[in-house]
Amino acid sequence: MTPARLTAAALLAALVALLPVAATSSPLPIPPLPTDLLREPFSGTPATAQPIAHAPVPEHPVLAANGTSSMHDDAYASDAYEVSGPLGRDLQVRSATYGVSECATVAFDSRHRILGLCGGLEGFTLRLIDPTTLQQIAQLRTSTRDLLSLSNPFSDICGGTYFYLDRDDVAYVLTTARQIWKVRVGATGLTRIGSYDVSAEVPGDDCVVATMPDWSGRIFFATQQGRVGVVDPATGRVKVLEFPGEGIFNSLAGDETGAIYVVTTHRLAAVEADASGAPVLRWSQPYDRGTRTKPGQLSQGSGTTPTLIGHDLVAITDNAEPRMHVVFYRRTGTGPDREVCRVPVFDDGASATENSLAWAGGRSVLVENNYGYAGIQSTVLGRTTAPGVARVDLDDDGSCHVAWTNPVSAPTSVPKVSLGNGLLYVYTKPASHLLDDSWYLTAIDVRTGATRWSQRTGNGIQWNNHYASIYLGPDGAAYVPTVAGLIRFQDGSGAGAGTG
Repeated sequence: MTPARLTAAALLAALVALLPVAATSSPLPIPPLPTDLLREPFSGTPATAQPIAHAPVPEHPVLAANGTSSMHDDAYASDAYEVSGPLGRDLQVRSATYGVSECATVAFDSRHRILGLCGGLEGFTLRLIDPTTLQQIAQLRTSTRDLLSLSNPFSDICGGTYFYLDRDDVAYVLTTARQIWKVRVGATGLTRIGSYDVSAEVPGDDCVVATMPDWSGRIFFATQQGRVGVVDPATGRVKVLEFPGEGIFNSLAGDETGAIYVVTTHRLAAVEADASGAPVLRWSQPYDRGTRTKPGQLSQGSGTTPTLIGHDLVAITDNAEPRMHVVFYRRTGTGPDREVCRVPVFDDGASATENSLAWAGGRSVLVENNYGYAGIQSTVLGRTTAPGVARVDLDDDGSCHVAWTNPVSAPTSVPKVSLGNGLLYVYTKPASHLLDDSWYLTAIDVRTGATRWSQRTGNGIQWNNHYASIYLGPDGAAYVPTVAGLIRFQDGSGAGAGTG
């Protein structure tokens, strides 16, 4: 089979053959390859923590504490942590495999244990995992998949990509049966304690993809075919607002005013619940959705969850040609044009992202280029994707500019900022030769854009994180889910983990 004809199915078969049988009592590591020896495991210089001054993101009254509740860390979808992540000092790396199962969304319960919603060929499983050993404590199957109806299970986001954890250690998990499960995270197990059925308002050819509570506790959800619904948690009553002809492929954000922010394939919108509990449009703003679904994206439109900044801003990317833009909008006010500024990023004909912007403190965001990632086959045999990670700043005069661009290639990861130490974490794969498909956790200085260090995880498709997010735990460890398991990184003893 030539490289051009490699398919996700063929690579999946190879991955299944490679992986050992997953163990629940003593996790096996993600299997290495002999070609791991072709690359140095660590390069660069350990960093010194340089915290970023910032106003804190408001704590949502329903969600678990900021940094622990969901894929994008908090209700503002900041993708930024107060905690200091690894500085690169005597890094300790551990991995565990749970079969072909990627825990794309991770939260941390009140005991600081990992709660991951993990997707595999057969469906989705909620896993409770020890944060140090990566040993699985408990699991609960939440959804099954109909593989006959899927052209590519690796690009399917229906009923298993997003969930959130509340302050009482209850997870709200979407399912392929168009339900929202309530799952209690206990001392030793996971227990389904209730559910909300939204199938009467979501047709069988549609599916739920994202969920988020507003500040009053009403449960919002979004569907792939452009529906935004509200569930009354007391009665289970469901009401829906439709955006006909539009799709939703990203998560939601919310603020203190009761608004929930959603990006469709055509617009950025703020939605709220009216007095009857029905979702209504507060405002919307179209953006340039381009002319095609670029390689690296799941749809023709923005690939970003809205990122809320301060009390008045929201930022996304568009899908413009020849280059996409980072665009800032006003959340407040009543004017018809909410756009503050836009700036193009990366190279002509080679810019796209399917991962959220990360807040860098102040009025700065960080954006990652995913152009060229059309699946796990895109990064085998030494290949990689279009390069670029950039910081974009909104200036006092209302203009915006690219502060720096780093030329690393980060094919698919949701990048994360540590406000506690001033580092941006991305998951990178440099171009190489046919025998080398090495992946790295890479730390970039938020202020200058310089790469501080890179730690290799391993060589091969089992180390591909395929659109999953990077996470920082309450203890300062970093975690990267992959299609074959989970990787943990922490500085050696006494190396400076904590709040920075």
